[in-house]
Amino acid sequence: MLGWRVALVLSVPVEAGATLLLPGLVGEVVDGGRGVWALAAVLLLGAVTGAVAAAAGPACGAEVTVALRGRLLRHVLALGPAQPLAPGDLTARLVGAAADAGGGFAARLGAVAALVTSVGAVIGLGVLSPWLALAFLGGLVPGILLIRLFLSRAGAVFQRYQEVQSTLAAGLTQALGGLRSIHAAGAEQRETSRVLSPLPELSATGHALWSTQRRTVWQATALVAVVELAVLTTAGLQVAQGALPPGALAAAAGWTALGVGFFEQVEALAGVAHARAGLHRVTEVLDTPAPAVGTRRLPGGNGELVFEEVLVRDGGQVLLGPLSLTVPGGRTVALVGRSGAGKSVLTSLAGRLREPDEGRVLIDGVPVAELATAELRRAVGYAFERPVLVGPTLGEALEGAEARHTEAARADGFLARLPAGRRTPPHELRLSGGELQRLGLARLLAVDPRVMVLDDATSSLDLATEHQISQALAEATAGRTRLVVAHRARVAAEADLVAWLDGGRLRALAPHSTLLADPAYRATLAGTHLDQELTR
Repeated sequence: MLGWRVALVLSVPVEAGATLLLPGLVGEVVDGGRGVWALAAVLLLGAVTGAVAAAAGPACGAEVTVALRGRLLRHVLALGPAQPLAPGDLTARLVGAAADAGGGFAARLGAVAALVTSVGAVIGLGVLSPWLALAFLGGLVPGILLIRLFLSRAGAVFQRYQEVQSTLAAGLTQALGGLRSIHAAGAEQRETSRVLSPLPELSATGHALWSTQRRTVWQATALVAVVELAVLTTAGLQVAQGALPPGALAAAAGWTALGVGFFEQVEALAGVAHARAGLHRVTEVLDTPAPAVGTRRLPGGNGELVFEEVLVRDGGQVLLGPLSLTVPGGRTVALVGRSGAGKSVLTSLAGRLREPDEGRVLIDGVPVAELATAELRRAVGYAFERPVLVGPTLGEALEGAEARHTEAARADGFLARLPAGRRTPPHELRLSGGELQRLGLARLLAVDPRVMVLDDATSSLDLATEHQISQALAEATAGRTRLVVAHRARVAAEADLVAWLDGGRLRALAPHSTLLADPAYRATLAGTHLDQELTR
């Protein structure tokens, strides 16, 4: 990146300097001077540096865009699931806004070079005659006001245009993720209307931008014509009076064209406004503070997991807590509660997938916030309801899961039927929800963490397969701490303890057999299973 940036920084001002020299050299040649070779050399220099700038500008913009996207992606990954933006909005910022911001350096450098060239041209006119400079400066104040007005209007419109684009992208991404449900409900027309609802505002914003640019172009064109007429009329009168040689008229024409050139740079100024809007959209994400990363390692222990007075809010709404819960090392605790009771929120705290607003979480006496990232990932492993396979091949997506792991998860059968085996790209797989969950369990077994979190990890399995996998998991994870979201009475019965959540609070912590005496608990189990069936 540095090489192209250096080339751009050097070539643009040299090209501007060569351009400024041309009118004076042309004037000398017209007056019969010996500046022909100097004129040829300056023309060659301007052509070479112009070619370098033309190549370096896009290359520099592309490299800045790549670096900015990489920085943005790393920051989003550091934020984790806590990042507040919808996937479509985030994609629009990563793809569109970052590209707009990437072109900002070249656009700003070009605008500065145009401004310096204009100032140099005015100085050239002043050297020829102070009256020429005064004639030019008469149009300078309106030109500056015109540029400032355009930048202020265009910047706000560009930013709003990108925001509406993000809204459209977010709606489209959401619809694509729920195509099956949309078709099943016959809601194609309704969803089409919902996704495309931002289009009128997008169109209006685009027209406002084009209107601003069009109005600025004709105003700048009119201003340029007036300034050129004033300067050339003054120069012609002075030549006629003998105050200036004939070549000065050619020089004055050249410097006038260069001087007013800055006011004609509407597209370049639009690029600057576009880049500013894009950078604003990117920095909104980059300014979101990522959770602090610890450096500690875990001491020896059996994986005791402790939640101390944890409280989680979403805006002004309390999702969980205050809640204290201890999961004894090497034991299994099942989380039972109706939909919205806070089960998934609680499990997310164990591995810092979400940060508590108050309280803390400890593993073997060490706060998880103080653990190094790699140490935390080794200590806490997850299996989710809808695991995502990330990687170019299935083998890489399974993160080192061996045959014994896939066998324990009962995934070896359908994996053996894949023609390319573990070399199969994940996007080519056509797996059922249960098969996908089995791969997630195999990946969890490969990590072999101290604390295993199963968040609806077997909800798509039939009862027989779930029973088989539960037995295999019990054998493979003996002595490990397990936190399990339970929707079925059998899963709760197999746990050492049941944490009964109600409205984000811990209502009871006891064995399943003890809690069964409470009719409300039995109703909760029945309602939980119903909730699960309704959300499938």
